Amino acid sequence: MMARDLSNDSKIGRLDRVAMWLSAACVVHCLATAILVAALSTAGGVLGSPVIHETGLVLAIALGCVAFGRGIVAHRRVLPIVLGATGLSLMMAALFVAHAGGHLVESALTIVGVAVLAAGHALNRHTHR
Repeated sequence: MMARDLSNDSKIGRLDRVAMWLSAACVVHCLATAILVAALSTAGGVLGSPVIHETGLVLAIALGCVAFGRGIVAHRRVLPIVLGATGLSLMMAALFVAHAGGHLVESALTIVGVAVLAAGHALNRHTHR
């Protein structure tokens, strides 16, 4: 009988284990990619819907009217309302630009509008103290 080289068998076994893990990782990667792409395309369709933007704008206007209205009564400062109205106007403009100017202009107007509106709310909040 010949003696077998056990060290060589263990190396082959190790390579097989690595290859099996690599195969499993490939399956997980392929499945995860397909699921992620499907989820993102669905979420993109839902989150990119004009109804979401219009609803958000209506809520922002309603909350702004109440918060800035209470603020003007409490502290009589106009700057928070000016900032709020400017921010809301930029957000509203983004809805109209969306069809003509593309997503970049729409996104820029929305982001700047939200930031200016938030600054107005922050100033309105701090003047109450």
